[in-house]
Amino acid sequence: MKSVYNFVVTPVKSRYNNTKDIGGKELIVNTEIYNHQYVSREAIVKAIPTVGDTDIKVGDKVVVHHNVFRRWRNQHGIEKNSRAYINEETYLVQPDQIFLYKNIEWQAQKGYCFVAPVKSTEKLSVDKEKPLVGIVKHTDGTVNKGDLIGFRPSSEYEFIIDGQKLYRLLSNFITIKYEYQGNEEEYNPSWA
Repeated sequence: MKSVYNFVVTPVKSRYNNTKDIGGKELIVNTEIYNHQYVSREAIVKAIPTVGDTDIKVGDKVVVHHNVFRRWRNQHGIEKNSRAYINEETYLVQPDQIFLYKNIEWQAQKGYCFVAPVKSTEKLSVDKEKPLVGIVKHTDGTVNKGDLIGFRPSSEYEFIIDGQKLYRLLSNFITIKYEYQGNEEEYNPSWA
């Protein structure tokens, strides 16, 4: 199956990422279909669009928008699939719904970058992260990997990539590139 403008993908494991293995037993941590935090965001590309240029290849792992695999209920309470749904193993994804792809290493799509939060050094603060500051982990080339940057409020969106908490930002929401002071340290909570 091919599409003219969309990628054809399949979820890596399943549509939802709502179970944990604890002591050899499977624990379901969420049963709500509408909570975006438990929707799987990783997929494998089955086919690329026939129109347009892309660096993404068949077989690449991609990170997609949470609404691709999500189920929801309409105004009558009837459960529905997203518009991307073809069948349980096949979904159509628009190019702007793919944020990150991996063939050898992770690469951000044009217009996006992913940053790791920085530990707060404020002794009197209860916040674990320094607000609006991060270390670039994956980039579209707008900034360099490893740069310490600042970004606009409410522009970050949380992802867990390879067990690390990262924020996805639009590259044009980066407001400043800081010089390292020497005390910056990535923050990765134990639950990630």
